[in-house]
Amino acid sequence: MALWGTIVNALAIIVGALLGMMLPRISEGIKNTVMQGLGLAIAVLGLTMAFKSDRIVLIILSLVIGGMIGELLRIEQRLEQLGDWLQRSLRKRIGSGAQGSISEGFVTATLIYCIGAMAILGPLDSGLRHNHTILYTKSLLDGFLSVILASTLGIGVMFSAVSVFVLQGMIALAATLIAMAFSQASLDAMIVQITAVGGILVLGVGLNILQIKKFNVANMLPALLIAAVFVPLQNVLLEWFHRWF
Repeated sequence: MALWGTIVNALAIIVGALLGMMLPRISEGIKNTVMQGLGLAIAVLGLTMAFKSDRIVLIILSLVIGGMIGELLRIEQRLEQLGDWLQRSLRKRIGSGAQGSISEGFVTATLIYCIGAMAILGPLDSGLRHNHTILYTKSLLDGFLSVILASTLGIGVMFSAVSVFVLQGMIALAATLIAMAFSQASLDAMIVQITAVGGILVLGVGLNILQIKKFNVANMLPALLIAAVFVPLQNVLLEWFHRWF
C-alpha cells in the first residue's frame, strides 16, 4: 500500500501532539531555550541538505521562480488564514487559556514536517518500491518533535498532520507515474536538487524559529516543484545543444 508510510507518519504527529498537550505547563525560559535549540538544529539540517547539490544556478532559478509563484498564490497567507479559522472554530472547545496559537503551531509544524528531505524521499520510496522504511524513521522523529512543539506552540501542531498526509500522499501516488516517465538516473538527479532547495527552505524555517528574520518560507514551496522540473528540462536542452552544435 503506497500510502501506509504516510498514514503512520500522520498518526505519529497526532499522538505526539496530544502527549505534548498533556505535559505540565512549561516556563517561558524553558520554552525559549527549547525553541532556540530546535531552531539551531533545523538551521544546521537545512545547511546540510543545501550542500547536496553543486548546481547553484539551478537552485537560484528554482527559488526565484518558485518564490514568485508562491507570492502570487499567497501560500503563506492562506496557511495562516486556515490556522486562524481553526483557532476561531475551536476557541470555545479548547478555552481561552489554551497553549500557544493554533495558527503559529499549524504553520510552523507544517513547514518543518513537509519540506525536509525525508518528506520527499520517503513517499517517493513508498510509491516506487512500497518500501516505507524512510517514512517509519521520519515518523519517529516527527512524533518526538510533536511532543516538544505542542508543549510550546499548542494544539495547532496536531493539525499539521493533515498537511503531511495530503502532501506526502500526493507524492506517493504520483511516484509510479514519475518512474514511468523518467530513467532512474534522472530521478536520482531530481531528488538531489529537491533536497538542496528544500534545505534552503528548512534553513529559513530555522531562522524564523530563532526570530532572526521573518522569511515567507511557505511562499517558496513551489521552488521544490520548479527544481524537479528543471532537471529533465536541463538534460533535454543539453542533449539538443550537443546534437545541433
